[in-house]
Amino acid sequence: MTTVHEPALFADRLTELGERKQQARSGPDPSATARQHDKGKLTARERIDVLLDPGTFVEVEPLRRHRATGFGLEAKRPYTDGVITGWGLVDGRTVFVYASDFRIFGGALGEAHAQKIHKIMDMAVTAGAPLVSLNDGAGARIQEGVSALAGYGGIFRRNTRASGVIPQISVMLGPCAGGAAYSPALTDFVFVVREISQMFITGPDVVRTVTGEEVTHNELGGADVHGTRSGVAHFVHDDEETCLGEVRLLLSLLPSNNRELPPVAYTDDPSDRQTGRVLELVPLDGNRPYDIREVIGEIVDDGDYLEVQSQWAANLVCALARLDGQVIGVVASQPIRLAGVLDINASEKGARFVQFCDAFNIPLLTLVDVPGFLPGVDQEHAGIIRRGAKLLYAYCNATVPRISLILRKAYGGAYIVMDSLSIGADLALAWPTNEIAVMGAEAAADVVFRREISAAEDRDATRDRKITEYRRELVHPYYAAERGLIDDVVDPRDTRTVLIRAFAMLAGKDTDLPRRKHGNPPQ
Repeated sequence: MTTVHEPALFADRLTELGERKQQARSGPDPSATARQHDKGKLTARERIDVLLDPGTFVEVEPLRRHRATGFGLEAKRPYTDGVITGWGLVDGRTVFVYASDFRIFGGALGEAHAQKIHKIMDMAVTAGAPLVSLNDGAGARIQEGVSALAGYGGIFRRNTRASGVIPQISVMLGPCAGGAAYSPALTDFVFVVREISQMFITGPDVVRTVTGEEVTHNELGGADVHGTRSGVAHFVHDDEETCLGEVRLLLSLLPSNNRELPPVAYTDDPSDRQTGRVLELVPLDGNRPYDIREVIGEIVDDGDYLEVQSQWAANLVCALARLDGQVIGVVASQPIRLAGVLDINASEKGARFVQFCDAFNIPLLTLVDVPGFLPGVDQEHAGIIRRGAKLLYAYCNATVPRISLILRKAYGGAYIVMDSLSIGADLALAWPTNEIAVMGAEAAADVVFRREISAAEDRDATRDRKITEYRRELVHPYYAAERGLIDDVVDPRDTRTVLIRAFAMLAGKDTDLPRRKHGNPPQ
């Protein structure tokens, strides 16, 4: 008798399951979806659909609900608790994701919400796969009190433990205020979208109350602020679809974890292709600027590369690219911005990028055309010594294959810092236009021959003669090669071929750091 009724009973259960899951997918209020669209924003599930390969998303805990009481919360217990978690595929590779659902409690984080995020972060580390967070929330859920704050602490701890283990990417698609802003800051890359992304520790109302300053949300912590001034954002976009498309591109260049190598991509760009165009791009006169990005495009596969933090500290270019299908990280002086000098921001930008590449087995190519560190009272008082040392520490600590190529100027301490042989570069190459010296010939002549120039009848002529003499003796293109400070002077037209062969030779590099708990880098 019981067996007769089991199929009908099972059908009822299946119907109930389908209804509950449909409710979790659609959300508690259709008007909330309309309001999200009216703001020009996608819903959390729509964002996941854009990010992942079609039909690959597997949701975790879609039926989770909070258990808080008070302030009317017991009457509002929507499924998902305002965050959608799970995994899917990007170009066929596993990626974990969590997405704030602004339609539910404004995406605010409560206890259950946080526990879902903790679980998916732990799963990502266990599986050894990247984690992408799609952030669109109003901070901690005030009605749940300190439990919500503790939830953030669990996220921060997991961000830190996962650092250097799996790639972590934060996509800011709405407001992110208070302590919530620290989780993106702990991840590897931050994407923002103009007009809808805002990040700040204290909002405009608090700023007005405390300082009397009037400022809008975008003026305080909008996308362009963090893309050009604070350096918090690595990529800035005009719309969500383009932003999420670039997240997919970035993931295609990264390994799934620190135990794997980056994915190799087939290219029909010949490994022996001549790079003769660089002769037109780079002027012989060391004082004339040029755009290093054009040089990078000439060297790498198909001219394609992904620049990181392109609008912040633009005097140093950091980019991910491929050489003969293999992913490399490129750090390059940018002569069209501040003549390519290193300053505080450029040093911190470069250090962070070098550390990331080293953590995830991405070889480093450094293109050098640097006249030194930026002089000035502001730089000194702001800590150029300790902050500039971050780039030095990052290079010295890196164990991935490292090749430096000096295009023109390489002066003073900046020459050493930009991955010279003396700090551990595996190969140091140079074009025949290189000038490696303690300082430029003009400045050096003024110091070394100061008395002779002062005593001369024709000081200008004497100074010009001494500059030529100094350049002939100490700054000629082969001085460093003669002393073993560079490994070879190469024909610029052969740059691509030489680099591909050199990185292939270094593919099996195996270097161990001294046994230690961790280093203590300059802060």
